[in-house]
Parts: sequence; structure tokens; C-alpha cells
Amino acid sequence: MSFLSLIPSWLKNKYLIATVFFCTWMLFFDHNDLGLQIERRRELNDLRAGKEYYQKRIEETQKELQNLQLNAASVEKVAREKYLMKKDNEDLFVITEKD
Repeated sequence: MSFLSLIPSWLKNKYLIATVFFCTWMLFFDHNDLGLQIERRRELNDLRAGKEYYQKRIEETQKELQNLQLNAASVEKVAREKYLMKKDNEDLFVITEKD
């Protein structure tokens, strides 16, 4: 009795061996293996989330710009809040919270 007779016939199939070898190579040893594909998918999802965030910020900024161009009171509000500007007869007190 030889060693080859102990191996089941389905394990001797050259197509099965080639398929298993190919799948193993593609999943673990190839330049674009499974781990790299998962990492790229995660990075793509992060970039899409960042894109949504920045698109939302752009919309908010455009609305604020439109409001500033159309309303003089909003210009004064922004000047007071962001740039701490004041009128001549006013005192300005800045209160900050510690983190």
C-alpha cells in the first residue's frame, strides 16, 4: 500500500489544489490582500464622513455670508462676538470658562 492510496481522491484533484492555493495567495500574501482591503474600506468611510462634515460646514458658512451681506445688524453681531469690538461709550467684559 502506497502513501498516495491513503489520500482521498478529492484531495488529489489538481483544480481543487490550484483553487485553494490561489485563494490563499490572494487573501494573505498578495500586495492587495484582505487586510489591506479592509483598511482601505475603513479609510474610505472616514473620508466620506469628513466630506459630509465639510459640506455641512460650507453650507453653514454660505448661509452666514448671505446673512452678513443682507443684514447690517448681523454684521454688528459678528463684530461684537468674534472680534470683541465695541462702541465708544461701552465697556467690554470677556468671561471665559476653564476647561
